[in-house]
Amino acid sequence: MKPVIDRANLGTTCDSLRDEGRTIVFTNGCFDLLHPGHLDLLARSAACGDVLVVGVNDDASVRRLKGPKRPIYPVDERTEILLALRWVDHVTVFTEDTPRETIRLVRPDVLVKGAEYKEQDIVGARFVRSYGGDVVRVPMKKGYATRLLVQKISKAEAPGS
Repeated sequence: MKPVIDRANLGTTCDSLRDEGRTIVFTNGCFDLLHPGHLDLLARSAACGDVLVVGVNDDASVRRLKGPKRPIYPVDERTEILLALRWVDHVTVFTEDTPRETIRLVRPDVLVKGAEYKEQDIVGARFVRSYGGDVVRVPMKKGYATRLLVQKISKAEAPGS
């Protein structure tokens, strides 16, 4: 299986890919309880270039962003699942609440986020545009959110349901 790229090697790895003439695409998220909405985002992201690098929030940042009961899956399991997908070429884990520093290391040619974000609210968008990169907002697959999946599971486990 493909290895997770650590922060120390991320910039060098991406520089080498760029030197080979490859178009680097970056997207990020928690990717806890992977669902069809995530798969759609990853497939659409991969279609924007040659190499898809996915940034994943570590467990502590997921807890800060989503609450004390999250993540459901620890980061090692989330990265293992992502690396098994055909669209994902590389995964890196970041500890901050946003991928700002990870984006600076990757210097993607294309930054992809869901269309629920306005471009001015996408972390790293201004930086990517500053060197001629593209920012792509993809429509989210309706009806899919990890929060909704967690609620559905909780209802199924509740006595009397």
